[in-house]
Amino acid sequence: MPALLRPALAALGVACLVSAASLASSGSAFAQAKQPAPAQQAAPAPQQQAPALKQIALTDKQLDGVLAAQKDIDAITEKLPENTAPDQKVIAQLEEVAKKHGFAGYDDYNNVVDNISLVIGGFDPATKKYVGPEAVIKGQIAQIQADKKMPAKEKKEALDELNQALKTPALQVENKGNIDLVGKYYDKLVAALGDDEN
Repeated sequence: MPALLRPALAALGVACLVSAASLASSGSAFAQAKQPAPAQQAAPAPQQQAPALKQIALTDKQLDGVLAAQKDIDAITEKLPENTAPDQKVIAQLEEVAKKHGFAGYDDYNNVVDNISLVIGGFDPATKKYVGPEAVIKGQIAQIQADKKMPAKEKKEALDELNQALKTPALQVENKGNIDLVGKYYDKLVAALGDDEN
């Protein structure tokens, strides 16, 4: 799963949260395996909106299912070449893993992960408290500005992306109970969903 700011933020240990906050605001977190790569075109195509996130009330069972399925899902998706749509065999494998762990299918699994990512994007990694995605992004901007070791080019790119993320209105968590539930599983979720972003 590609991180939005992997090179610039990996050293800060916050890439998972920036990705979650940015992707959650676009409504398509961790769903890359079912998305085809954008085609190169001579004329610019009309910009497509990401599908809206279907917010749901999360359950302990769903979070346990995501944690249990993640290693199997990662094992499949890590083998995919970047910017390549999965073939039917890979899609069938992802469907099988999702169903094995209690989901209706891979789309159901992804929707749960998207809802988790929406909430995680608003957690302050230092305090592990929910503060909202805007506060998290502002904190990350401050960390990057204070980092004297980050190369100037990477710092500028990271700050540009974070400032752009601040201009994009973040989705609000509709199911407030999800905040407490994700908080209960926070460390496990960040470890499971963020492993490949380091």
